[in-house]
Amino acid sequence: MIATPQTLLETHLKSFIVPQTARALGAAGTRFTVRAGNGGLSVDVHCGFPVALSGADLVRQLRAHCESLELGVAVDFSCDWSVEAHAVQQGLKPLPGVSNLIAVASGKGGVGKSTVASNLALALLREGARVGVLDADIYGPSQPRILGLLGRRPESPDGKSITPLRAHGLVAMSIGFLVDEKQPMAWRGPMVTSALNQLLMQTTWGELDYLFIDMPPGTGDIQLTLAQRVPVSGAIIVTTPQDIALADARKGLEMFQKVNVPILGVVENMGVHVCSQCGHEESIFGTEGGARLAADYGLALLGSLPLEKDIREHTDQGAPTVVAAPDSLAARRFIEAAGRAAGELAATAKDYSRLFPKITVEER
Repeated sequence: MIATPQTLLETHLKSFIVPQTARALGAAGTRFTVRAGNGGLSVDVHCGFPVALSGADLVRQLRAHCESLELGVAVDFSCDWSVEAHAVQQGLKPLPGVSNLIAVASGKGGVGKSTVASNLALALLREGARVGVLDADIYGPSQPRILGLLGRRPESPDGKSITPLRAHGLVAMSIGFLVDEKQPMAWRGPMVTSALNQLLMQTTWGELDYLFIDMPPGTGDIQLTLAQRVPVSGAIIVTTPQDIALADARKGLEMFQKVNVPILGVVENMGVHVCSQCGHEESIFGTEGGARLAADYGLALLGSLPLEKDIREHTDQGAPTVVAAPDSLAARRFIEAAGRAAGELAATAKDYSRLFPKITVEER
């Protein structure tokens, strides 16, 4: 039996590896159809992650992938996307209006978790998604400064709900918006958990594809309680290549696994420092620590980010790198890591609970 051009094309496309998912086209996270008509073939690709900007590059890669085929007919490619809600921990209900909550966590402080969280959020916003950030670090909120919102106060139109602030297109909420930056939060665990629950549940987030939760560092009672009570679709672990940071990152990773939260992958921060004067590269905190951590647990290494002065300056100025220098190497690394995280999430189980009506049983 002689294969038709359509069959040959379909088979060949299944060998294309999608950069965002590291899986074959048509596997979890993407789908495609090949149609014949008007003397040629049309390939319609659908992604479960935002590709408003990167979709054009994906189409170029697909065309290059198919150049070796001699089909004798023209092939036209198109690419669209949508973000679906994904499953959360058993027993928890998804947050109304928010398709996916993504926890960004680390086992210890000082690894750049908050900087990574804001840049990943802005990278997905850049791709066309509706994105928000919740600063869950009650003791040391960083997002007000990172997002350039210091001194701003959210409003409560009805005395019950809180309207989030906006920065660079994101919606954001933090305890730092409600207290003075110099005021210490001398609260015990239950008070912190209660405050976070209020910030999460009483904020009018609107319709969001992704809500990033900038988790507090550590793996103590507060972090475990949040991981158990907040309906999370996936978690991202941030670490540096340093052995001490990796040891603590393992604890954070294990914590999410125990409460059945899918780990989307590992982000290695401060991987390599490039001298701005001579271009010499130096791995100050060690080499390939994030890659080893990801490999040990069978996870994706979402990206390795450089140790750069510009990233720190952008953060201090309230304009994260993805916004301040979108064409820089560091911004491209953040954008690639965000796309990979969204691709991994697209490959996880969907949440179908919203498709079914609510059934109430009453005794009479």
